[in-house]
Amino acid sequence: MQENIAPTKSNLMAAQAALAFSKKGYELLDKKRNVLIREMMSLMDRAEEIQRKMREIFKDAYEALTLANITLGINEVHEVAKSIPLATGFTVLTHSVMGVEIPEIKYEKQELEHYYSFYHTNTALDVALSKFHQVKYLIYELAEVEDSVYKLAVEIKRTQKRANALQNIQIPRYEARVKMISEVLEEKEREDFFRLKVLKRKKLRR
Repeated sequence: MQENIAPTKSNLMAAQAALAFSKKGYELLDKKRNVLIREMMSLMDRAEEIQRKMREIFKDAYEALTLANITLGINEVHEVAKSIPLATGFTVLTHSVMGVEIPEIKYEKQELEHYYSFYHTNTALDVALSKFHQVKYLIYELAEVEDSVYKLAVEIKRTQKRANALQNIQIPRYEARVKMISEVLEEKEREDFFRLKVLKRKKLRR
């Protein structure tokens, strides 16, 4: 669509300034996107490692829990489970990565406490409790990493959309505007120059 812009020097300067601003904006968005992608890829590698550890520990934990259920009885294990308090020893903070607020879970690893009498339990239950205690801290880490990956992915998509709008719409629009105004002004200057030459010739003839 042809823009109805007056081909004046002031409009040319405004278009050139807008073009330079748009190009700078695209450059900054492109850098931001690359930083966010690197951060997200690093976190995804970390998430994969945490998940691998969790699979290994969960396997041992459920094997021990199954043995405890068989040897002690499901009801006894259920009663022990009810005596274990909810996890509260963590704090969720945030920090900024290129303007994206991502979570940071702070916690201190505590020694495992047994909330039951050893007289009515066995080593299978001890092993299960120990393994699930390890899993608890891995869950903290995985929750932090997966939420961070999600928030970074959302921001990367938003940044990509804005960068595409600049690259494919704004920058070409201002480039076309600068070209159009420049060509009209150059043509006008040539006409003015030719007109002056004609006037000079007429004066000389007189």
